[in-house]
Amino acid sequence: MTIQVILADDQPLIRAGLRRLIDQTPDIDVAGEAGTGAEAVQLARDTSPDVVMMDIRMPGMDGIEATQMITAGDMRARVLVLTTFDDDDYVYGALRAGASGFLVKDMALEDILTAIRVVAAGDAMIAPGVTRRLIGQFASEPRPGRKPQGLTGITDREREVLRLVGLGMSNAEIAAALYITAGTAKTHVARLLAKLGARDRVQLVITAYQAGLVDT
Repeated sequence: MTIQVILADDQPLIRAGLRRLIDQTPDIDVAGEAGTGAEAVQLARDTSPDVVMMDIRMPGMDGIEATQMITAGDMRARVLVLTTFDDDDYVYGALRAGASGFLVKDMALEDILTAIRVVAAGDAMIAPGVTRRLIGQFASEPRPGRKPQGLTGITDREREVLRLVGLGMSNAEIAAALYITAGTAKTHVARLLAKLGARDRVQLVITAYQAGLVDT
């Protein structure tokens, strides 16, 4: 099944470069291009893509507001944010808005394709050098009117898996740490997503921080 992607960036050269990359990839297609957040939201509604690659800084409606509108509605699209290392404040906002992952614009092209596939499959792309720091900051901030995330209804093993997810470990790394198979680790993660009502792995990481399983 082909993954449908929208490219949202106010720089035509970046969109053109990403399109050329994707056009050479048989399992991913570009469903449309947007130069503003408002255009990205409208395209997501019109084309029902799997992934929206969202720049943060765009004229008019920025990528954070667009991300919130896409993830809060009934659209199935997941948002993969484009960022740079010094954009922490913007990425905090994107994380709150429901982004499923973060890309650095100068990362390897193959890593970009991998990120698209990971997010389209319902997982999240967490770049250890960037998002672990950001998620820690996000989770440590007080959230008025809300109590810390509870963890009732999960087993001791699932709690340990959640802690390792919070450390940014992949399923393979979790399996090695707990001396279980990768398939078993994947099953534990899937059960955590269902039990905690989490959209994807990013939200599991946030939950692990909020529950105090990982030091910020």
